[in-house]
Amino acid sequence: MLKRLKEDIRVVFERDPAAKNVLEVLLCYPGLHAIWFYRVAHRLYRRRLFTAARLLSHLARLLTGIEIHPGAKIGRGFFIDHGAGVVIGETTEIMDNVSLYQGVTLGGTGKDKGKRHPTIGNNVVISAGAKVLGSFTVGDNSKIGAGSVVLKPVPPNCTVVGVPGRVVVRDGQRIREAVDLRHDLLPDPVTEMMTRLEEEVARLKAQVEALEERVDGK
Repeated sequence: MLKRLKEDIRVVFERDPAAKNVLEVLLCYPGLHAIWFYRVAHRLYRRRLFTAARLLSHLARLLTGIEIHPGAKIGRGFFIDHGAGVVIGETTEIMDNVSLYQGVTLGGTGKDKGKRHPTIGNNVVISAGAKVLGSFTVGDNSKIGAGSVVLKPVPPNCTVVGVPGRVVVRDGQRIREAVDLRHDLLPDPVTEMMTRLEEEVARLKAQVEALEERVDGK
């Protein structure tokens, strides 16, 4: 248990440059508190003490603003930055070294029983306000852009942005072993499309002007 607690604190220092000292992390990081509450609640849940587990997760939500269902499965190296409004559903599975930012929802669709929440692969970063909804897998080393709504599987080594989410980068750059937290450096497909349209309009305008000069010259 002590080894796991030390690992959780180390992860905070690795991924949050604002962390100054251990005491600050212990007292002022709701994401860390939510994970610790979750672990106890998850043990209760596995022992089929469902009501006690839900009560503990409800208390954690009141104290931290983060809702993690005790039935979710979460691996090592999990990090929630800021965390306000994060929701993680019952059948969610999160592998190792995953980072979530505020407002992220790992939710389900419909009222079906069984697996209805996403599986998040290793080394995934899900940016602020993103929604991942449904029973599918987000592949290893992928990034979900801020505000994106992901409704279908994401292959490994991809960047997804937009509503609905679209893969805009796949194997386009080398994936570093360390977790890549630069979720602000994501391509914007709408801006790229507008830029291409502007370039096309400029090209057509130049052609029209050239034709007008020829006609005037005659």
